[in-house]
Amino acid sequence: MRFTHYLLKMMFALLLGSFSIVFFRYMLTSPNIIPSSKSVSLTPLVSPIFFPPVHTNSSHTAKETTTISTQHKGVVTASVTDQGNSRAPSPSGNISLDTSASILRAALVNIICYVPIGSGLHSISGSGVIIDPKGIILTNAHVAQYFLLANRGVSCIIRSGSPATDSYNAALIFISPAWINANAGLLTETAPSGTGQYDFALLAITKSATLAALPSSFHFIPLATKPLLAGTPIVIASYGAQFLEPSQVQSSLFPTVVFGSVKNVFTFATSTIDVLALGGSVAAQEGSSGGGVANASGELAGTITTSTISGDTSSRELSAITESYIRADYAMETGRTLNSLLAEPVAISITNFATNISTLEAILVAHMP
Repeated sequence: MRFTHYLLKMMFALLLGSFSIVFFRYMLTSPNIIPSSKSVSLTPLVSPIFFPPVHTNSSHTAKETTTISTQHKGVVTASVTDQGNSRAPSPSGNISLDTSASILRAALVNIICYVPIGSGLHSISGSGVIIDPKGIILTNAHVAQYFLLANRGVSCIIRSGSPATDSYNAALIFISPAWINANAGLLTETAPSGTGQYDFALLAITKSATLAALPSSFHFIPLATKPLLAGTPIVIASYGAQFLEPSQVQSSLFPTVVFGSVKNVFTFATSTIDVLALGGSVAAQEGSSGGGVANASGELAGTITTSTISGDTSSRELSAITESYIRADYAMETGRTLNSLLAEPVAISITNFATNISTLEAILVAHMP
C-alpha cells in the first residue's frame, strides 16, 4: 500500500496537466439573500487567499497575527503564527480575532487526492478543519467524494503544517447522500455548477502517514451553535492553491489566514441563515473549499464552499455554509444530532458509515467514463 501511494504521487507529479485544485469550477446558483432578493453566481473554492485585515479594535493589526510565508505569481499567501493552542477556549466569552486565527490555523488541514492514469478524473487539493480533539475533519462533499473511490485506485492523504506535508490517513464518517444524488456527474464536468447546499462531509483521522505516532489529542476548533449576522468580524483560513503549479502544491503549499467581516447572509429555505457572503479576497481562489470561517469566540462558524471565479480575487464573491445549517441538515438526513456523532468513538463512526459507501460509490461510478 505504501509503495502504491508513493507511485501515485510520482504519477501525479508527472501529469501536471491533469491536476485540478478543487475550486470546483462550477458556477453556482446562489440561495436567496436575506432580506434582499438579489442573487449572485457562485463557484465552490478549494484554495484560500490573504484577506485584507479588518480591525476590530485599535490594537488589532495584521502584524500581530500573520507572517508572510511565500509569494507565487503575484499572489501573497500568509500563515498565522501558531501559538500552540491545542484546545479551544470556553465559548462563554469573546476572545480576540488574533487568538481565533491561531486556533483556526492550528486546526486547518490540506486534503490531496490522487487519481490513476486514464481514469478520466483529476487529482485535487482542498482544505478541511479539525472540529474535535479525536481528529474529526469537516470539509466539503465535493472534496470528500474522492474517498468513495478508493476501490477505483483513488488515494487521499491529509496534510498539515507550513508548508503542508503528508501527516495522516483518514476515513469517511459522513458525506451528504443528498449532495451525492444531486451532483454525481460533477466529477467529470469541466465547469460544474451547484449552490453549496448539502455540500459537507466529515472524515476521521485513522493513522499517521509518518513514523510519528498520532497525538493523543488533536488541535481543533469547536463548531458554533449560532449563525453570524452581516457585519460580524471573522477570520478565514484555508490552503489556497489556484496560483501554484502542481509541483508547488506538493512541496510549497502554505496556509492563508485573512481577516474580514460577513458582508451578507443567505438562506436555502425562508428565514434560516445558511450561507455567509464574505466578499472578495485572496481566499476566493481554488483550493479553499473546506476551509474555515471563525468568529471572535474561537468557534468555527462557516465552511467555505463557493465563489465567483472571474476577475481579480478582490472583486470575487466568496461564500461559506454556516455550521448551524450543517447541524440542521445532518439531523434531517440522518435522524440524529451532529453532537451525537462527535460523541461516539471514531471506530464506531467509521464502521457505521462504511455500510453506505458501496451504494454512494455506485452512484458516482454510474456517471464516470
